Amino acid sequence: MAFTQYELNLESRLPEEFRRIAAERGECEETKTLNIEEFRQYILEHNDCKPHRIDDEYLIKFLRARFWKISSSYRLICNYYKFREQNLSYYETVRPLDYKYIADSDIISVTPYRDQQGHRILIYRFGNWKPDEISIDVLFRVSVILLELGSLEPISQVVGGVGIYDLENVTLSQIVHLSPSYAQKIIALLVTSMPISTSALHIVNPNWTFKAVFKLFTPFLNAAMRERLFIHSDMESLHDHISPEHLPKRYGGLREEHSPSRWFDNMRDNKRVQNELRQLGYVF
Repeated sequence: MAFTQYELNLESRLPEEFRRIAAERGECEETKTLNIEEFRQYILEHNDCKPHRIDDEYLIKFLRARFWKISSSYRLICNYYKFREQNLSYYETVRPLDYKYIADSDIISVTPYRDQQGHRILIYRFGNWKPDEISIDVLFRVSVILLELGSLEPISQVVGGVGIYDLENVTLSQIVHLSPSYAQKIIALLVTSMPISTSALHIVNPNWTFKAVFKLFTPFLNAAMRERLFIHSDMESLHDHISPEHLPKRYGGLREEHSPSRWFDNMRDNKRVQNELRQLGYVF
């Protein structure tokens, strides 16, 4: 059974199994320092974006997200800062702990355990969302916070995460709050603009609204993302990708339901995490 832990795993030394995966994805212990320095110089020479940090610990997560390819990592870090500039309201003066109520409503949650490949699992239960009470911008703010938290974990930097989009009980009154611009932002978060990779997106419980939602996203999905998008008409299909040992019971898994708000409790108590987020404009 997967180990349960609500605290972020910030240990810089990777466990052996993830060191092997990191090596397969281009991370070489013998040349790591040189590669980070090459990336730092590339940023300084090209000057298309101005990161607020260029220390080793910060740069390595962009390199890991793009398999240590300098030019691809540079595009990612520039996309990240472009997204920030265009969406400052998701960062500046945002108080992450004020959004614990979103977790309590069980609209967005992160499992306190990893799947069989080491991925964190981010779950959206859109049927629980009441747009007249919680704006879509609030959902984006919380999504950004959770992805920023995930990008702090070295294991997640290496293997990325997976998303489950649960469409059970989604209605037309919710879909009308989506627009192409919001669809584009979602793709930016999951694919092009965050220093953590999305290994797969799983759509579960698709109902008659699915076609309308999917039509919004289609223009922004590149070929690579289409290959990582899976639509499941039953839970057995989902289990082909994520073992039941690593899923809650509502998805045919063996795990008891977790407490989505526990992540916010631990953020409140973790000064190191708070310091990381303060540098991005968050307030505690």
